[in-house]
Amino acid sequence: MAAWGRLFLSVPQTSLAAVRCASKKSGGSSKNLGGRSPGKRYGAKKVEGTFVHAGNILATQRLIRWHPGAHVGMGRNKTLYALEDGIVRYTKEVYVPPPRSSESREVICSLPKGAILYKTFISVIPTTEVGSFKLVTML
Repeated sequence: MAAWGRLFLSVPQTSLAAVRCASKKSGGSSKNLGGRSPGKRYGAKKVEGTFVHAGNILATQRLIRWHPGAHVGMGRNKTLYALEDGIVRYTKEVYVPPPRSSESREVICSLPKGAILYKTFISVIPTTEVGSFKLVTML
């Protein structure tokens, strides 16, 4: 019994100098920047003469600056996109509004005499791409 009383468990001694704490705050928390995010970049995304695939975005715009031409669709946010594979073409065409429309009463009357209105259309001319290949499944 006396032997049990003399048995002490030894606790390992640690020095305070060996304990280290982080000196920098750990990263990983993201904050809402509160309006300091970069703005949307509107404009033409494909230039004239480039080959595009169906579904490629040709131009993004807030107001209608470019109008959809042949084989080009317009999304809900006025984004123009290609409906067919082909080459992009930009054309300017003379625009004559209908006689009794609000455009003819408001826009035409404010223009100087002899001025001509133009609209810019983006079209896609359907062609096959030259200089590229498609993988064909082996039978």
